[in-house]
Amino acid sequence: MTLLEDISKSIELGKIRRTKELVKLAVEGGTNPRTVLNEGLLNGLKAVGKRFDRNSGMVSDMLVSARAINESMEILKPMLLPAGRQPIGRACIGTVRGDLHDVGKNIVRLMLESRGIEILDLGVDVPPEAFVRAVTEDGCELVCCSALLTATVPEMQRVIRALRSAGVRDRVLVMVGGIPVTAAYAKRIGADIWSSDGFEAAEKAEAALLEKRRREQEEPKEEKEYA
Repeated sequence: MTLLEDISKSIELGKIRRTKELVKLAVEGGTNPRTVLNEGLLNGLKAVGKRFDRNSGMVSDMLVSARAINESMEILKPMLLPAGRQPIGRACIGTVRGDLHDVGKNIVRLMLESRGIEILDLGVDVPPEAFVRAVTEDGCELVCCSALLTATVPEMQRVIRALRSAGVRDRVLVMVGGIPVTAAYAKRIGADIWSSDGFEAAEKAEAALLEKRRREQEEPKEEKEYA
């Protein structure tokens, strides 16, 4: 078994201290930190998620594995985003009002951070007004809303309405996700990004932020041409 496979297995088993030791060994041995993340930590988390989807895993297993990844990420973060490199964007993330689940939120936060996105974690049970403040006061360009309960999904539409009421909807991207959230619902409420899992969500968020940055950089040129 390779070192990366050992890391994946350690994540599956929820062995926090062992995972951190293996991650240190991998990077000290010259393995690319992103490879450690993708082929080690995330492969292990995918295996836990598959068991959970088949109803053969427990929520507690997912929680321990997520904690093992979070603590291991503290080792990898400085290498994934080297000193001096600017983040590609700033995002806020939170589980919507009335919902106290944070496993999915934490996994997506981890995925976003691994792609160089600065994160403001608002926690759980987050009211629409807190998402608005994250945009108006903290300069967040991407608003990420998570929900696990069907009853709390409508809060996502209230977040978007609150952003519109505050006059900031046009300057931010909104991403929604969670087990009960569908692509059709995301489209109906006017969200910009939806995904069925955290891995794809991070890819879409990165692409959207880079495109947003590209457009912003081109705008002055266009104004100058027509001045």
